[in-house]
Amino acid sequence: MSGTFVSGLSRRHFLGTGLAAAAALGAMPAFALSDAEARALIDKAVADINAIINSGRSEAQMYPAFEKLFATYADVPQIARSALGPAAKTASKAQLQSFTTAYQGYVSRKYGRRFREFIGGRIEVTGARPVKSYFEVISTAYLKGESPFEVRWHVSNKSGKNLFFNIIIEGVNMLASERTEIGAMLDKRKGDVDALVQDLQRA
Repeated sequence: MSGTFVSGLSRRHFLGTGLAAAAALGAMPAFALSDAEARALIDKAVADINAIINSGRSEAQMYPAFEKLFATYADVPQIARSALGPAAKTASKAQLQSFTTAYQGYVSRKYGRRFREFIGGRIEVTGARPVKSYFEVISTAYLKGESPFEVRWHVSNKSGKNLFFNIIIEGVNMLASERTEIGAMLDKRKGDVDALVQDLQRA
């Protein structure tokens, strides 16, 4: 599931952005979610990720599987609002809905194209802990030819369901990276959300 994402993505940075693409910060009431529940969510997500990576399917066949995973385990509406940044406050309800749908597909295709690099790899969940008003689930990624590295998932139930809203890869905050990238794309289109949506649909 990122900020150095626009070009020259490393395999490690891709992992975080592909899974996550990142999401909105949002405080939850204390104790609304347990560490066991947060870990259970990521255990399921990781199992699905590992299955997709090693399914033997083509990259094109992985895209819908990855998009389904993203929609199932991530707080997509909050992720999209965070990525859109200040423009989310002035966009119409219809524009927000269109952007959310386009962004979900865009993220799935963008990082799905790099899935082939992860064949034979795996992710393992190692623990969970409370951090302020959400839980952080800690995992380790193992890829062929690379040293293991840490992946931290931020989980809350602000939406009414247990979902992850951000991922940190070796200190790289994917939420901030995605917000920077989408912000730059919107600036190039002079703040035109509709134009951004159309371009994301074609990307």
